[in-house]
Amino acid sequence: MRRHPRRGEAGGEVSLPSNASKASNPSIPSQRGAEVGRRIGVGLMYGLWKPRVLGAWRMPAHGPAILAVNHSHNIDGPMVMGVSPRPTHFLIKKEAFIGPLDPFLTRIGQLKVDRQSTDRTAVTRALGVLTAGGVLGIFPEGSRGEGDFASLRAGLAYFAVRSGAPIVPVAVLGSSERSGRLVKGLPPLRARVDVVFGDPFEAGDGSGRRTRGALDQATERIQKQLTSHLENARRLTGR
Repeated sequence: MRRHPRRGEAGGEVSLPSNASKASNPSIPSQRGAEVGRRIGVGLMYGLWKPRVLGAWRMPAHGPAILAVNHSHNIDGPMVMGVSPRPTHFLIKKEAFIGPLDPFLTRIGQLKVDRQSTDRTAVTRALGVLTAGGVLGIFPEGSRGEGDFASLRAGLAYFAVRSGAPIVPVAVLGSSERSGRLVKGLPPLRARVDVVFGDPFEAGDGSGRRTRGALDQATERIQKQLTSHLENARRLTGR
């Protein structure tokens, strides 16, 4: 089942403006800041839990890439940020940018998305990350759910086809299996969380077309690839 965005949702799916390339050119999120965020994530994720990272070598060492991450728990984004071999700029709903988190998330190179309107600024900045050869993180399901890639929004296809960047599927498993005793909203301390990186793949058909039909076809290809990766990740990890 495919869904197309009318309004952006958590995890970076935004309404897709037809003239995104004509929008103003805001500053690209800081690559250095994203590296700082990655190092913070390393300390927190490995300090609180026991990440087991499989297949990280599959991520392209250089050039633009899009991490397509399943999403079943709030720690999925920080977990991937911490274990990824390269700094990542995630698209995050603007509601998360509250209080001290607002300047913090901005300084570590994360992208704010307004879910209530067509956020041309977010789209342009995300494309800017890819144009500069950076890594963009997206939750293609749009918001937290079962984390099974069963229903994808079209934003991932748009960014992949528009930029030509390869998609790297990422499965986070174990983050929502059970709650901790001290903090009910988090996995138990020192629990194992598996993060499995898959082989990069191209979303487009090589034609460069960005029509609605082309995006529909790209979304179908993406869903097959992500679903297959998740099934393989579950077999590999026994989850």
